[in-house]
Amino acid sequence: MTSHMLESFFWPRSVAVLGASPDPHRIRGLLLRHLRDNGFQGRIVPVNPSYQEIGGLRCYPSLEAAGEPVDVAVVAIPASAVPGAAEECARAGVKHMVVISSGFAEEGGAASEMQARIRDIARRTGLRIAGPNCEGYWNALGRVSTTFSPTVEAKPNERPPTLVSDRRIGVIAQSGGIGFSLFNRGQAAGLGFSYVMSTGNEADLTLADFLDYMARDDRTHAVMLFCETIRDGAGFIAAAEEARARGKPIVAIKVGHSEAGQRAAASHTAALSGAHTAYRAVFGKYGILEADDPDEAVAIAGTLLTCKPPRGRRVGVVTVSGGGGAWMADTLAANNLAVPPLSPALQENLRGLIPSYASPQNPVDVTAQGSNTGPVAMRALEMLDASDEVDSIVLVSSLASETRVMVDPARARPLIDAARKPVTIWSYTIPSDFGRRQSAESGLFLHTNLRACGIAMDRLAKHAEALARKPAVPAKPEPRVEIPAGARVLSEHRAKALLAAYGLPPARERLAGSATEAGAAAEALGFPVALKIQSPDIPHKTEAGGVRLDLRDRAAVEAAYAPMLDSARRHAPGAAIEGVLVQRMAPKGVELAVGMVSDPTFGPIMMVGFGGTTIELHGDVAHAPAPLSAEDAEAMIRSLRSARLLAGFRGAAPVPVGPLAELIARLSEAAMAHRERIAEMELNPVILHADGSGLTIADALVLLRD
Repeated sequence: MTSHMLESFFWPRSVAVLGASPDPHRIRGLLLRHLRDNGFQGRIVPVNPSYQEIGGLRCYPSLEAAGEPVDVAVVAIPASAVPGAAEECARAGVKHMVVISSGFAEEGGAASEMQARIRDIARRTGLRIAGPNCEGYWNALGRVSTTFSPTVEAKPNERPPTLVSDRRIGVIAQSGGIGFSLFNRGQAAGLGFSYVMSTGNEADLTLADFLDYMARDDRTHAVMLFCETIRDGAGFIAAAEEARARGKPIVAIKVGHSEAGQRAAASHTAALSGAHTAYRAVFGKYGILEADDPDEAVAIAGTLLTCKPPRGRRVGVVTVSGGGGAWMADTLAANNLAVPPLSPALQENLRGLIPSYASPQNPVDVTAQGSNTGPVAMRALEMLDASDEVDSIVLVSSLASETRVMVDPARARPLIDAARKPVTIWSYTIPSDFGRRQSAESGLFLHTNLRACGIAMDRLAKHAEALARKPAVPAKPEPRVEIPAGARVLSEHRAKALLAAYGLPPARERLAGSATEAGAAAEALGFPVALKIQSPDIPHKTEAGGVRLDLRDRAAVEAAYAPMLDSARRHAPGAAIEGVLVQRMAPKGVELAVGMVSDPTFGPIMMVGFGGTTIELHGDVAHAPAPLSAEDAEAMIRSLRSARLLAGFRGAAPVPVGPLAELIARLSEAAMAHRERIAEMELNPVILHADGSGLTIADALVLLRD
């Protein structure tokens, strides 16, 4: 890896502990103890004017007294003293500071001001600060501990779990306790780790900074995130794209999407969680794999570290239990994975391996004897791997025995290493220590949770799909049209003028200022027509009685004009009326809505959904962050539950989605060009013509920021 600003943070040659204590039961004492007991090979500098020596180490009254600068200073002192310590670190040439101390923005008020002070010190001096209110970090490879977490206590007499792979995962968590919990659970499951980073309140260094480091670090092969909020959306996206470009999967647990969760996140880290819809959209576009709980996260990470990316979603199951195999098949199907029947030829080959009463279909049931004669299961695995009928393989067995299990490393390891397809295993019984070792030494991540196994296989397929997608190309288009200063809302005809600048032509329509003008416009456009009130003060025209539809002659148009205007004025007495839009009724077709909401973290988030004006009733929507290509937009459309309606459902003619995808892509360009001014855009309904002739933007609304 080329030089990174955080290389000396995670791989320091010297570490100071400010506030060091000889008491191993206090956090300040644990910091020093963990650093020493875990075998850190660099210089350790305790700093506390109350002591001359701690545990055989000279203790200094100040950093300046310690002589040469240190790379990292770990700070565990009262919050009120931290700004002064930051100034001292900067003067002493310290590169990085890890602030364990709490009592900052998570408390609000004057405590928030103290956090702002240390942030300003970092920006002014170049000192990089992790925290405050963090639990430090653990570099498992370099044996560097700046944490008090009990999960890194040195246990020289305890045999560590057998690692299932030499590939390692990094953890970045905005909750120190949960971050080290993921490490603890993953380690027990045989996973190797590079780093565990607790980011705390992120006064200076953010989750995005640490993700960027781990994305570029050759010692880290996957990253696990626990996040409550993301403070640097652009930096996060850039780091996620860097990880995807290097083939590194990211597993993310995002909390704070319930009202109670948002309250907890805000009080815990002094940051309100962003809208979960935006997070999910960003995660989807950049291939970030979501987990809902620690078991899922560990299962997904273990599968990703030990399995090759599959070519598709077809899974072959080899089982010693008919019931276990059926249960696994159901679980895989529930996670959008297929367990296809095998061809007659492959079934015939499998029949030569298994008893006559066993099933060579999929799942392949080698019967309970398979637990005793592992070679049968391994031969079945070889046959599935050699075929083109499945893309991945799951073994199902009991690993409870202390003497015999399905997998023997001597035979299984060469097969797993040479396999073209990813292979994993689920034990439907609690595994013995022997079973765990046999599985790990065979190179198989052992699943003990059926549901988590199914989810992990889905995420493995999603990772492969993300790797196959073209990388996102950042777009910073220049505005093609000027938005009036001070405007808060663009009414329909003004919104459509904006859209037209980005290649989105409006429906056949004209603005009229009188009943006579409306009648003439209708005759020029052709009947039937609609009339719609135009006012920035009446964004929802239907509720104001400001819409008349399917008017079929000039007389009807002129008769409808004044009553509609009166209705709108009664609804909004002070509204500024710009006129009445006369619009040719669109051809029949499928009604959809296309829109954009500007997320405070990630910027413009695009939306498409079925239902038009009834979109909230249907709830069938998809989201993705701008910018989007037409290919990205088409993938959004295809992800909708109702997308089958466009593909020729029940004998209907297919409706081409190309025009809709192009509309979404162009709208995303407009959103990016005006991201500082546009808060929301809504095109609703957009009518996709059933005859394949394109689409009509029947209505549009743009909400602006000051």
